Amino acid sequence: MSLYLTLKWLHIISSVLLVGTGLGSAFYMFFTNRSGNVQAQAVVTRLVVRADWWFTTPTVFIQPATGLAMAAMAGLPWSTPWLAVSIALYLVAGACWLPVVWLQLRMRDMAIEAALSAQGDGVLPPLYWRYARWWEALGYPAFVAMAVVFYLMVNKPALNF
Repeated sequence: MSLYLTLKWLHIISSVLLVGTGLGSAFYMFFTNRSGNVQAQAVVTRLVVRADWWFTTPTVFIQPATGLAMAAMAGLPWSTPWLAVSIALYLVAGACWLPVVWLQLRMRDMAIEAALSAQGDGVLPPLYWRYARWWEALGYPAFVAMAVVFYLMVNKPALNF
């Protein structure tokens, strides 16, 4: 297999892991947060953080490395409109993801503390719910940005600015 095809394979696999892990984590955290089960929230937030470290974080670096390498091999300047918009949208998604990681870490800690509380009341503090709203609000633009990036990568439309 050529270097280009190897990079393309890595790019596709890492994009599946990036978006798939994000969507799967969002699904489980979204619905677990609505369950009212603090024990489940403690488990799911811990696993979402773990999934981000194990799957999302490496792909955040693999995606631009492989994508930009393929663009260079194909002789495409970064100013190629569909590529430039893709890069910009990837940065938008990343700008949403960084605070989400911080929020997830704090939500995980609060959920675990509530689940283990000496009172056994299992009540999450109001701050958890404020963070959950921000976590969700940041997830929507990140997902839309990545969906548009997928469209641009597959179709490579001629965009005129």
